[in-house]
Amino acid sequence: MIRKITTIGLSLIVAAVSFNCSNNDDDKEMETPMTATYALEDQMGRPAVNTVFVSANSKDNFNTTIPSQQGAAYASMFKTNLEALSPAFNVSTDKNALMQTSTAFTNLLATDVLNVSLDGKTTFYDGTNVLTGRALADDVITVELLLIFGGEDFTENPALSDDHVDANDKEFLTSFPYLASPW
Repeated sequence: MIRKITTIGLSLIVAAVSFNCSNNDDDKEMETPMTATYALEDQMGRPAVNTVFVSANSKDNFNTTIPSQQGAAYASMFKTNLEALSPAFNVSTDKNALMQTSTAFTNLLATDVLNVSLDGKTTFYDGTNVLTGRALADDVITVELLLIFGGEDFTENPALSDDHVDANDKEFLTSFPYLASPW
């Protein structure tokens, strides 16, 4: 009987020690195993880029391609779609305001990530800084339209180069979470 109690007691001690041990001494919380299923629905590092330049029959493949492989796989599709869509890129030497030809611009766009400057201004485009992040007040869609349709100095195709949405419905807050509450 004592041997049985000792065995049970020893088993409980081993179980308790094993349960509370971790390979990471810095871990302050006990991890709980979870089972979940995740699905990548849409990559949108740069709003509207995926929507405009990826053909409908390629959306699912694009959305499941890791960004480091997107450029090689999709730049030619982006270029074909850009040149078909924008009269600002009628000739292979035409450039946008970033001084990029359709080839250079679509190589940049085909990797659908939001670049972030770690040591400079965070903005989508302010005339000097380009794709260094995205501030809440940045008019991203207008910038994209200008880069696609505006030509070298933003004057080509003025009807296509602005979404004509110049302000939010509500002002941003001055403290976290910065976004205005819904109506």
